[in-house]
Amino acid sequence: MKILVIEDEVKTVQSIKQGLEEHQWEVDIAYDGTMGFRLATQSDYALIISDIILPGMNGLDLCRKLRDANVTAPILMLTALGTTDDKIVGLDAGADDYLVKPFEFRELMAHVRALTRRNHHTAQPANVLKIADLELNPDTKSVVRAGKEITLTAKEFQLLEYFLRHQGRVISKVELAERFWDVTFDTGTNVIEVYINFLRKKIDRDFEPKLLHTQIGMGYVVKMLS
Repeated sequence: MKILVIEDEVKTVQSIKQGLEEHQWEVDIAYDGTMGFRLATQSDYALIISDIILPGMNGLDLCRKLRDANVTAPILMLTALGTTDDKIVGLDAGADDYLVKPFEFRELMAHVRALTRRNHHTAQPANVLKIADLELNPDTKSVVRAGKEITLTAKEFQLLEYFLRHQGRVISKVELAERFWDVTFDTGTNVIEVYINFLRKKIDRDFEPKLLHTQIGMGYVVKMLS
């Protein structure tokens, strides 16, 4: 399995590459956004790690362009900009997670594990998951509601699949954080709420009935209200 690292700082690239290879990952490198886009659209990667500030094409534009090209690999953005607004801009561009520079390599690996973690259900014969007129196909990674195809990022797809496999059960933010952002994730941030809002806009905003609900003080649940 391969990871694509897009970063123009040579020392940073070599450090990340060496660490990932020691953890048995095969690593491809791009030193600018244009080369990164070309590699990402020509090969299948388990994960794309990209800096935001890049020559040729910045990381945010690269992320948007990859999603427009239907590249669904998880994207981890590296950024020196650590404010909530900066992170939301990156997530809104289609990134699945972010890591603020400088960081320790073990922190990077925690994000890599979380983003590449395989759902145990995928080893089983996949059935289409349904509720109301919403359908999710784990094999084709497709989502359709009322006959309309919905494009999700890798993280959004993972969240929706988890909700659909646990329909009617209230899932806490802690559970979501531990499952999808690893145990090191800071549950005091609002990133989960941001993702829930992204997901809700895509699967609920233009449709009835609403399916993704907030249980105040408890978490989130996918269900049809009676």
